[in-house]
Amino acid sequence: MSTGLRSGQVAEAAGVNIQTLRYYERRGLLAEPERSNGGHRLYGEDAVTALRVIKAAQRLGFTLEEVAELLEAGRHRHGRPVAGLQDRAAAKLAEVDAKVADLTTIRTALAAAVDAGCDDLTVCASSACCPIPFTDLAEENRHAGPCC
Repeated sequence: MSTGLRSGQVAEAAGVNIQTLRYYERRGLLAEPERSNGGHRLYGEDAVTALRVIKAAQRLGFTLEEVAELLEAGRHRHGRPVAGLQDRAAAKLAEVDAKVADLTTIRTALAAAVDAGCDDLTVCASSACCPIPFTDLAEENRHAGPCC
């Protein structure tokens, strides 16, 4: 291959830095590129697309290991649908739903703490009306004093 995109061009077009590009090569997420006569890496346009796919998958919560497995399955599909993407996306969606539920619980507790005027973590934890769920700690130190 005598023409192609050099590392900096690919990295810039995909919105990553050169270190990320090299890291993905080492991890096997990107195929090792051809070299110019001078030894420079030369990538095809498909490398830019691959980098964008990797970054998008990461933003969706997939780990690099999961991305590598999905890419590998895609390379061997020979025109057939890639097995596993639907299952993995559904599993990731369930993880996101669980995180959203946890964050909602946390938000509710924090909002209650703000509304209650909690200003001291230790005092609040030992108060009978503390809105923060310090169940174990609060049970041991609960007293009937004023809230926070």
